[in-house]
Amino acid sequence: MTRHLDRREFIQLAGLATAGVAGVVFSSGLRGVSFAAGKGRAEDFMFLQMSDLHWGFAGPAVNPDADGTLDKAIAHVNALPHQPDFIVFTGDLTHTTDDPQERRKRLAHVRDAVGKLKVKKQRYLAGEHDASLDRAEAFKEFFGETRYTFDHKGVHFIVLDNVSDPTGKLGDDQIQWLRADLAKHDKEAPIVVLTHRPLFDLAPDWDWATGDGSAAIEALMPYEYVTVFYGHIHQEHHQLTGHIPHHAAKGLMFPLPAPHSVPKKAPIPWDAANPYRGLGFRTIESQSGGDEYALTEQSVEKA
Repeated sequence: MTRHLDRREFIQLAGLATAGVAGVVFSSGLRGVSFAAGKGRAEDFMFLQMSDLHWGFAGPAVNPDADGTLDKAIAHVNALPHQPDFIVFTGDLTHTTDDPQERRKRLAHVRDAVGKLKVKKQRYLAGEHDASLDRAEAFKEFFGETRYTFDHKGVHFIVLDNVSDPTGKLGDDQIQWLRADLAKHDKEAPIVVLTHRPLFDLAPDWDWATGDGSAAIEALMPYEYVTVFYGHIHQEHHQLTGHIPHHAAKGLMFPLPAPHSVPKKAPIPWDAANPYRGLGFRTIESQSGGDEYALTEQSVEKA
């Protein structure tokens, strides 16, 4: 029997995930998948979210394996018993550098590294570390446009860019583009939004917000079955804005503290007793026979 998550259940599961409980599988209620299935438009599928690779970061106290962590994660993904349909990288592929040549060198390294993945269908988002200094000029040379849409087995995906503008906004033009795209779809169509920064005000003083994110949420609100996946905050986090769930992913270079849990945001130091703790990626399974996406958190290395 299909089970729908109400707001209380969502918050309870979000609390478990934020507390770092191992093995939590978070089910995000998406009856829109059933809606699509009923019209013969949806099939079961799984995709994978990786985020915040920060290639080029150096800091032995934070990650003494900075040059090896990405390769370990790629090996883990390649060893999964069921390979995803596609992989989404939700931004900050590289770590900030003021040198345009070094920026391109880092982007090229990531391109070549992820080329080792068995899954060749990949989607890329920029992060502010990739894009804010040159409005994504270098990023586009390697990974293409920073805002776009695609459809997969009955689900409509929308990629938003809230990083190319150095002020961290989507901008009026992109909001209009979003509204025009949404207007083409049923109010009950399943929609997934992919972005780097959170669209809601999680911690604006930590740059964990989008300046005009409320305009995007307002545009999405009439659509009943929307889910947002994002990166940027380097930790698993779940939150609702109205009926829209937002899911943040762990990063692959260093974890960050929970919002406002410390006076100043800074990477959490490496724990030699628990190497790679707080680093990981997630698989996301869409089930056309039900009404859920199942989120499974994976560590960098296999247990």
